[in-house]
Amino acid sequence: MVSPVYIRPLLALLVMAAIVGIAVVVLRNSPQGPAPVMPTSQQLPDNIDVTLKKARFSEIQEGLVVWELVAERVDYDKGGNVAYLSDIRMEFQRTRSQGAVTVTADKGEYSSSVKTVRLKGHVHVVTEEGASFETSSIIYNGVKAQFTTADPVVFRQQRLQLTAVGMNLGVKSQRAHFTSLVEATIMQN
Repeated sequence: MVSPVYIRPLLALLVMAAIVGIAVVVLRNSPQGPAPVMPTSQQLPDNIDVTLKKARFSEIQEGLVVWELVAERVDYDKGGNVAYLSDIRMEFQRTRSQGAVTVTADKGEYSSSVKTVRLKGHVHVVTEEGASFETSSIIYNGVKAQFTTADPVVFRQQRLQLTAVGMNLGVKSQRAHFTSLVEATIMQN
């Protein structure tokens, strides 16, 4: 039986094969003449097979959605192992012991083969309980269900603000471990 993790990419490949088949039929039946040249700005780079708008990825474990990622634009490479993402929103579902987690970022890369999502640019992590983390880049390791960054991080919850460089955040436990000295500030009301 095919794993649910591979169903969406498999469906995407089937859709692409159907599109290519339709294009071949249309091109064979169209009048012959010089082929129109696409402007350079619309051509895909050599390493990109397909570009999609509003793409959705998800990870399912034991029949339940663990996380769902929506990107406004996705560029797939020819190897099929990496998707380059833009304008990202990643949502981790509520569990029995913890609330939901939402992550947004400007750009990213999703590698389904190693279950890794690399997020870059204005990365913002928010928990259902109101805690938030801001950093310039972060990596989600799906095998460990953990976020990791070596960049400066600002943590805020209610009146408390913590600043550090480097952090590990477990999604299931929602526990953060900062890898440097932490500077704490209590904000005034």
